[in-house]
Amino acid sequence: MKKVINFVLLAASLSAGFATSANANELDKLLSQVKADRISEAKLDKKREAEFVAARADKQSLLNKAKKELQSQQARNARLTKEYAANEITLAQKETELDNAKGTLGEMFGVSRSAAADAYGMISTSIVSAQYPGRGEALNRIANSKEIPGLPDLEELWFALQTEMTESGKIAQFQTEVTNLDGTKTSETVTRVGTFNLVSANGYLTYNDELAQVQPLAKQPAGYISGTASDFFTVSSGFSPVYLDPSRGAILALETRKRTLMEFYHQGAEVGYGITVLLIIGLLIALERMLVLTAVGSKIKAQTKNMDKPNSNNPLGRLLKVYQENKDADAETLELKLDEQILRETPTVDRGINIIKMFAAIAPLMGLLGTVIGMIMTFQTITLFGTGDPKIMAGNISLALVTTALGLIAALPLILVHSVVAGKAKSVLHKLDEQAAGLIAAIAEKESK
Repeated sequence: MKKVINFVLLAASLSAGFATSANANELDKLLSQVKADRISEAKLDKKREAEFVAARADKQSLLNKAKKELQSQQARNARLTKEYAANEITLAQKETELDNAKGTLGEMFGVSRSAAADAYGMISTSIVSAQYPGRGEALNRIANSKEIPGLPDLEELWFALQTEMTESGKIAQFQTEVTNLDGTKTSETVTRVGTFNLVSANGYLTYNDELAQVQPLAKQPAGYISGTASDFFTVSSGFSPVYLDPSRGAILALETRKRTLMEFYHQGAEVGYGITVLLIIGLLIALERMLVLTAVGSKIKAQTKNMDKPNSNNPLGRLLKVYQENKDADAETLELKLDEQILRETPTVDRGINIIKMFAAIAPLMGLLGTVIGMIMTFQTITLFGTGDPKIMAGNISLALVTTALGLIAALPLILVHSVVAGKAKSVLHKLDEQAAGLIAAIAEKESK
């Protein structure tokens, strides 16, 4: 037992010795690694330190350069400040010398500049410049000049004013380039009436002073106005009336903004178109009835001249045939037969007349309908947008008023033609009644004998 214990102790001591030896080797390696890392870190730090020192030297160089530039600019600023102050003093002295040198010419300088500015504003917008372009350039130079105008400038000012006065009393015709509304340009012959209007074969033209272009109006004024302009353009001698615009285009521009009758008509929209359809149909029916009844009246008139030979192409001839077929009957029977024939003829004679009367009554009612629709739309617009801008409501109000007018305009001729057609129809029926009464009277007279 003692030997076993000794053996275990010996084995433990040997294993401890081996473990101590292994740990010692690991520590040596770790120490060597730390020493190596320390050396590499030291080298890296030295390299970073060297780079920092080099960069600091460069930054210092840039700082020194910036300081030198600042000093240079400060010196330049001081020099320019002194020069500016000296120039201000010199400028004031020169202005004083200029005022002294001008003397009384200073008044002429101001007057010439003012006159040139006024003339430029008048001439640049005058339609005479359409015939004589470029007149305003010299006037603009004189008006903006800083110097006393010379004799050529004064002559130019006088010539421009004299030309404007002379041409304002002339009617001249010249060839110029007209810029159309689509941007194309055409060469046209234009007649200038003083300083009022430009007229061509197509009507009135306008002069755009901003673009220095002759342009047609966006819309010609009413036909009776533009018609006189076209007639005036074609006249080569004698006298011809023409409308002039003394405001140099302002009244003409307002005239072009007026709506034509056709534009007013289209504001009636669908209701207005419906009223127009009623009017056209009613007039066509009236025209057809007029032609038919006129022809029937002519045939009846011809038949009255030949009562013994009835012709079936007219109501009276057919009535006479009934009489001849029943002449042997008693007066009462003949009267009934003739009344029956008149009743047969009445629908043919009166056909379409009641339709005209109905259209004459419907047309103003449709106008009233358009009025109600227009007012409803107006109140809807007021609800959405308020009453701040009347132009928003103008279209709906126009619908209300135009349809009312169209209804009345349609009703008046329809009532008139209805009266005429109804009168013609009554005259035909009255003629038949008259002839029937005469025939019955003749039979009754025979029977009484």
